[in-house]
Amino acid sequence: MKGRLDWRDAKVVRAETIAADIRQIEFDVAGGVPAFQPGSHVTVSVALDHGRAERSYSCLPAPAGRIRIAVKRHEASRGGSRYMWRLAEGDEVRLSLPENRFELSWQTRDYLLVAGGIGITPILGMAEALAERDARVRLLYGVHRRDQLAFDRDVKASLGARAEIFVAEDGGRIDLASAIDELAADGELYICGPLPMLQEAKALWADRGRPSSRLRYEVFGDSGAEPERPFQVRILNMDITVGVRPDQSLLDALDAAGVEMISDCRRGECGLCSVGIVDLNGRIDHRDVFFSEEEKQANTAMCACVSRLAEGEAVIDIGYRG
Repeated sequence: MKGRLDWRDAKVVRAETIAADIRQIEFDVAGGVPAFQPGSHVTVSVALDHGRAERSYSCLPAPAGRIRIAVKRHEASRGGSRYMWRLAEGDEVRLSLPENRFELSWQTRDYLLVAGGIGITPILGMAEALAERDARVRLLYGVHRRDQLAFDRDVKASLGARAEIFVAEDGGRIDLASAIDELAADGELYICGPLPMLQEAKALWADRGRPSSRLRYEVFGDSGAEPERPFQVRILNMDITVGVRPDQSLLDALDAAGVEMISDCRRGECGLCSVGIVDLNGRIDHRDVFFSEEEKQANTAMCACVSRLAEGEAVIDIGYRG
């Protein structure tokens, strides 16, 4: 069920480090780029030690016909950020045209935007678009250290006092509970950031009885509690054992082994790629926002696209019955 991507050749026309561990890259795309809405992302074909893989990045506002992204460097990641950080002006890549699964509804009068760290990348375009339409909007942008602020001037230029910056090393912290309480009853929350931030927002939103359709979020594929390590799974009712490399997701490893899987978002949001856990010898690092905390603690299922074993092995049920 994964959507078919529209792949294009592109060339790097600009690459610069704009904050600690954050690199901004701009591409000129062969054939041009159709207009796209805030919240869109592109998929880039990246070269890893074991071959090529696909990694998705949120689009920043960019000149017509171009794509601009910002990539945070993760030394313990699956390798995508290291590849992207090596790109320099003139390098050629393959990337998809933008697609959007984190779009503004334009159906309310009150918007709350929340960004944690590199999560500002999809939120920035939303802030600019809402400001242009003179919508009622408030933006909360938090980072651990001041040198990690990448787009504080941009959001201040768009929203002025409606954009609030929080730096943890200076004692700043986003008060999600108060921000949600101050949001109009029909208001919408758009949030992108680390997994604990998203989990807190979901819990607060549900506790206050707000409709789930008015909470929209995007997750990081590498927002795990533990670093990526190799592990293996055996598939119930199939004589197949699949090894998963540190630079692979379980879903990618299953695909590579010829195991047919249903998937869509590949960001731990939709749950289509979830697999049952029949036997577990190890620990699951749940990285999705599809399952509840109670379901994660039960360890009876996991989202193959983002979650993984922190160590060990497991027997999984993909629904195959022969």
